[in-house]
Amino acid sequence: MGEFMTIGPATVGEGDVAGFDIEGAKIGVARVAGWLYAFSAVCTHQGCPLAEMGELDGKELECECHGSVFDVTTGAVLDGPATVPLEVYPTREVDGNIEIEV
Repeated sequence: MGEFMTIGPATVGEGDVAGFDIEGAKIGVARVAGWLYAFSAVCTHQGCPLAEMGELDGKELECECHGSVFDVTTGAVLDGPATVPLEVYPTREVDGNIEIEV
């Protein structure tokens, strides 16, 4: 098991996605049904930035480059052309901050 690290303030609103650069990794955080979910914010199809260009609808995040759709709660590919799921990170909210397990 890894350690939890603080990545930023928990100001991500319901239905929003925020991007963070953590030690060179692009991490996206979305709030869905009150819960925070963290995931790799780089589309596994051709590397487009999901936090900046993705469209969140419920728990489904669509890459605006080529239309791949991912489930931000599990990282699963829901619709291609991507075939590889997103990496997801255990996430928690502590004292107004977002923490992810790395």
